[in-house]
Amino acid sequence: MNYIDMHAHMVSRTTDDYHAMALSGCLAVTEPAFWSGRDRLGPEAFADYFDHLTTFEPARAREYGIAHYAWLCLNPKEGEDRELTRQVLKIIPEFLQRPTVLGIGEIGLNRVTRNEMATFLDHVELALEHHQLIHIHTPHLEDKYKGTRVMVEALAADTRIEPGRVMIDHAEEHTAELILSHGFWTGITLYPKTKASPARAIDMIELYGSERLIVASACDWGPSQPLAVPEFIFEARRRGHDEATIRKIVLDNPQRFLGQSPKFVPPQRETALAGR
Repeated sequence: MNYIDMHAHMVSRTTDDYHAMALSGCLAVTEPAFWSGRDRLGPEAFADYFDHLTTFEPARAREYGIAHYAWLCLNPKEGEDRELTRQVLKIIPEFLQRPTVLGIGEIGLNRVTRNEMATFLDHVELALEHHQLIHIHTPHLEDKYKGTRVMVEALAADTRIEPGRVMIDHAEEHTAELILSHGFWTGITLYPKTKASPARAIDMIELYGSERLIVASACDWGPSQPLAVPEFIFEARRRGHDEATIRKIVLDNPQRFLGQSPKFVPPQRETALAGR
């Protein structure tokens, strides 16, 4: 079954992963900006990273017939540094003009501090100013519900925000309903150890339905699985879910959300490979 991986940090993966994803039906990936494993030293490092995400990665993905799109931001972990935030926010608009950039992300919170929240709101303002889609990271482990609630309440109180143009990611059993009930798109990231397994993701779909719900691998430099979406498809079939519902979650829903950006082109396997 063809699919779109809505959250894949391919900058930290090998070309073998692109190959395996192409063989398993991946038509497109969207790559949010994230923490590299160490704090970047200044805005120049972010400019270099944004350039990589919008030049090298689309070209590398294209070799395997996969469309590559990017989201740009200063990640939540580095958002604690307000001066660095101000410097990075100044350079992002230049990169938003590039043809494969779909929006601002993954913004959000890490430890739910006052500085992180200020950085999150600055990014939301930037997205509104440039009419961009928004991709949001929610905190890990003990801070997840608190951080998700704080961001949902802040966005819901802002009448300029269209919930349908916002995806809140890394949802789990105790946050999915909160996100969906406010009209936002909900992302479930599939990990071998943390976040949600394919089986837990299907549990949530059985509880909350398939509307405005997306799954992704969120593969990065840590323990993760670039073929997590095909693993989800396998598990959903084993649990007896019909093909139309599975396709909705792994392909139709991502296309509905991403299609709000004029830069997103619904991918076709034949077209992608013909461009090689």
